[in-house]
Amino acid sequence: MFYINVWLTVNRDEDVDRVRDLLAEMAIGVREEPGAERFAVYRSTTVPGRFLLNEHWRSQADWEMHREGRMCKEIYEPLILPLVTREPHICQLVG
Repeated sequence: MFYINVWLTVNRDEDVDRVRDLLAEMAIGVREEPGAERFAVYRSTTVPGRFLLNEHWRSQADWEMHREGRMCKEIYEPLILPLVTREPHICQLVG
């Protein structure tokens, strides 16, 4: 398994709802991609412009294929990334 958590912080308050809606749309498509074991989007209740992407992929190759797929190329890269600061963390499952 390949695990990655990505913190996204929306740069401007007026873009928070747009980013939320785009992430919700993206999540539906990503969950259908080959190798996607889990793709969950969380929104902080204490910092409304902060989101966590929790991703579990069957393999790193599946994750890399996802990065070249439609959801990344049509939603994430052109529409979400310009509005956020991204902090990715490749992880190991501890327990």
